[in-house]
Amino acid sequence: MTQHVRDVMTTDLVTVAPQTSVEVVAQMMRDEDIGAVPVTEGDRLRGLVSDRDLVVRSVAAKRDPGRATVADACSDDLITVGPDDDLGLAVDVMREHPVRRVPVVDQAERAVGVISLGDLAIERDPRSAPGDISAARPNK
Repeated sequence: MTQHVRDVMTTDLVTVAPQTSVEVVAQMMRDEDIGAVPVTEGDRLRGLVSDRDLVVRSVAAKRDPGRATVADACSDDLITVGPDDDLGLAVDVMREHPVRRVPVVDQAERAVGVISLGDLAIERDPRSAPGDISAARPNK
């Protein structure tokens, strides 16, 4: 049976505007136990900021986290998938573009979810090491 992205994607999105400070988004990631946040302007997806983006593009660059914005840290060269795309396409996209998370957008390019390597691991082989790790309780 063919599975679609919508069957495994995370739909309970936390989004931020481009002018949100790095400090605020880092706190959101901590509080929500998430590793990436879609960056939106209005209802349109503009980018995706990951915990790694914050470290590499902000902390390591010695930017003030209270003043640096997500627009300065986010990945804006986005690769996306749609909710009705085959799950295999999401796997191929992650392999081709070495990413761990892919935004899911509808026909109007609005963010409707995120699919992660962890989501795929849990779905494909929940007893694998990545599946186990992804299903584990957060370590707050």
